[in-house]
Amino acid sequence: MRFGSAARCFVVASLCVLASPALAHVLPEEAGGFLTGFLHPISGLDHVLAMVAVGLWGAQLGVPAIWLLPVTFPIVMALGGFLGLLGIPLPGVEIGIAASALLLGVAVMTERKPPLYAAAALVAFFAIFHGHAHGIELPPGQSGLLYSLGFVVATGCLHAIGIAIGAIHRWPAGQVALRLAGGGVGIAGVFFLWRAVA
Repeated sequence: MRFGSAARCFVVASLCVLASPALAHVLPEEAGGFLTGFLHPISGLDHVLAMVAVGLWGAQLGVPAIWLLPVTFPIVMALGGFLGLLGIPLPGVEIGIAASALLLGVAVMTERKPPLYAAAALVAFFAIFHGHAHGIELPPGQSGLLYSLGFVVATGCLHAIGIAIGAIHRWPAGQVALRLAGGGVGIAGVFFLWRAVA
């Protein structure tokens, strides 16, 4: 009886020593891929301001735009990122990103209330440029899927910050503050646009 228990323990210990790492464990380059992708959108002020402005504008427009715009942007941005990962060229990427900050800032500043489909189309149009910029900057050796997942999650977080800030829209002073914030984003967009075309 003791020999049977000892043999089982020996077999189990041998298997543990000889076993290769489980595939469920995250490899360093995979963790880096997600982290690099997550950090990429927040590393550039032009990306940050445009993505926060999407949340601000959605909050101003109310339901259903408050959730439709922040859902539309990451989905279409992922498509733009895929084009970038494939190396498919897209002209005027930096101009498109700068224009997104400018026009989204102006939309918040003026409390523009277009039809829902027009607001979603505008957000989707700009998302292509943001996604493409992220996609072409995938570091060598990292997982494209995890990198993309990282920048989509970061974008969602930035939209959520915009929505949270935009909640002040329900008060008159908050409406003024949001319009001023939109003006600030728009001014930054002018600077980004000047830098992109210079």
